[in-house]
Amino acid sequence: MECYSAQIEQQMQRYYRYLSEKDRRRYAAIESLKLGHGGMSYITNLFGCHANPVRRGLVELQDEPALSDERIRQPGGGRKRALDTIDGLSAAFLRVVEHHTAGSPMDESIKWTHLGRQQIAALLLEQEGLTVSVTVVDQLLERHDFRRRKAPKTLVTGEHPQRNEQFEKIEQLVETYQQAGHPVMSMDTKKRSY
Repeated sequence: MECYSAQIEQQMQRYYRYLSEKDRRRYAAIESLKLGHGGMSYITNLFGCHANPVRRGLVELQDEPALSDERIRQPGGGRKRALDTIDGLSAAFLRVVEHHTAGSPMDESIKWTHLGRQQIAALLLEQEGLTVSVTVVDQLLERHDFRRRKAPKTLVTGEHPQRNEQFEKIEQLVETYQQAGHPVMSMDTKKRSY
């Protein structure tokens, strides 16, 4: 078997490092085929890979549907999400945000927390002993239907010429009820949209 020069080997190794997993095994398979007997051993030593992926690459080279598949890994491959692998994560998250949650009085499905993503991650570690990233916190917020709270409007939109009349009327009614010995309770019932 004829080996490549040191310069060619370096170029091949550099190219191999930048390939995807699928392309690495196919490239190694093609190179081992070109070299013939002993080629697989030479290529696995050159690239520092195991023979099994090279064998799989050889099979894929004969399989037209496998060659046209754009996926790098089979469906279901790769690391599983923390939401699916950490037992009790959702329950721990709900315990952490329980006393830091508010919502819309007009719509029960609208809720938010005043805690930031990093604060939630820190509380999960401190209170529950669970280490998660802010990305996982984002997924938890989405899973449990937490929304971003819009900043309340702080700019005055204008004055109405009869604006003060309503307050004068309320003050007059309060005085009348208090003089009659009735209790008076004040409530802000302004509807807000979130």
